[in-house]
Amino acid sequence: MLRIKRVPTILSNYQKDEAEEGGGAARGCGRNCLRNCCLPGSKLPLYAFPKAEKVESCDKNGIPFAFLDSLLLGEVILKSFDCYLLLQWEDRMERGLFRYDVTACETKVIPGEHGFIAQLNEGRHLKKRPTEFQVDKVLQAFDENKFNFTKVGQEEVLFQFEPSEDGEVQFYPNAPIDVDNSPSVVAINVSPIEYGHVLLIPRILKHLPQRIDHESLLLALNMAREAGSPYFRVGYNSLGAFATINHLHFQAYYLAVPFPLEKAAAKKITDFNNGVEIYEILNYPVRGLVFEGGNSLKDLSDSVADTCICLQDHNIPYNVLISESGKRVFVLPQCYAEKQALGEVSAELLDTQVNPAVWEISGHMVLKRKEDYEGASEKKAWRLLEEVSLSEERFQEVMAIIFETISCAAVEKMSPEDKQDAEEVGGVNSDHHAAIVSGKQECLVQL
Repeated sequence: MLRIKRVPTILSNYQKDEAEEGGGAARGCGRNCLRNCCLPGSKLPLYAFPKAEKVESCDKNGIPFAFLDSLLLGEVILKSFDCYLLLQWEDRMERGLFRYDVTACETKVIPGEHGFIAQLNEGRHLKKRPTEFQVDKVLQAFDENKFNFTKVGQEEVLFQFEPSEDGEVQFYPNAPIDVDNSPSVVAINVSPIEYGHVLLIPRILKHLPQRIDHESLLLALNMAREAGSPYFRVGYNSLGAFATINHLHFQAYYLAVPFPLEKAAAKKITDFNNGVEIYEILNYPVRGLVFEGGNSLKDLSDSVADTCICLQDHNIPYNVLISESGKRVFVLPQCYAEKQALGEVSAELLDTQVNPAVWEISGHMVLKRKEDYEGASEKKAWRLLEEVSLSEERFQEVMAIIFETISCAAVEKMSPEDKQDAEEVGGVNSDHHAAIVSGKQECLVQL
């Protein structure tokens, strides 16, 4: 059994050891938490979002820098989601709920072709309780005895995040908590990496383990879409790919520069008749896939979810980056934790104590030592990420598994009539169904 001892658990300001408080099982434990002891009668703000239907096309020219200029000058009129999230996030900062002031962390763009971003975040390295996580199992059962998000204080929750009943954005400052249906919530990350760093926790009271399903991924894409800023990204880490808490959650924050991953070239390798296109990332140290398009947001979400479920079922750790307001989704299988546990990572890289999760893989290098920050270079960033990536041979094997799985999933979703049509034409290349069209187009795209 492989185990790793270098992965920290981020603790809420409101979570303390049970032994220190003499248990905490009684009603009204004093923490104002999200468990049965404190939930009765509680209310939280509710942001109700309209369900998205159509997926807008991606901008192949990248994120306009004019947006960055106007953002820095305070000239951008943000959508209601961004405004409310940031107002609530700054309120929690003023109330001292974060472990440190992330806005004071030094950040720079590393000189070079790819534009890796380095941040010195020494605070993120302090006051964390180390937790031993098994790294050879992507799917693990939820364990209520370990830290989970129901143990955080209600003060850390910014709002509930649920679909609107009338198709319009609605905000309720004091909405009851529907315990039976379990709300999805947006909460602060008390050890933030960047401005506006939050957690999206789907169906928080259901105690879902860290594994993607169709419903949770669609919720994450709706959150990305609801944000108006192209610099708001949503990320996901599976177990074995540096998720530190086995309670289903996504992360998100604002960073006003493009990620190197977003700028990487890609080759279109296949698509679906439902409009979803799949690309292979090129000229980047971590191998992966990009999904975009779709006749609806659900089409895009289902294709990505099928891929993630396939990786989980085959015990392959992975990271996900949702970019461009939900228009593009990157899926990146990785093997760094496994190499680390097997002693195959150099001491030089281990000494940096960098755990390459979704943000680092995307090109935002969060460094914990000043010497690493001052000596950061594109060569060093590239070298670290190369250790994260699957080999070319293994990546091709994984892609074959993915395409076989999602092709079968597409066929399963077809109506009986469409299945009959497909059988009559003798394959999956019919325009009458939503199955995969393998190798339909191969072209190089500079994203």
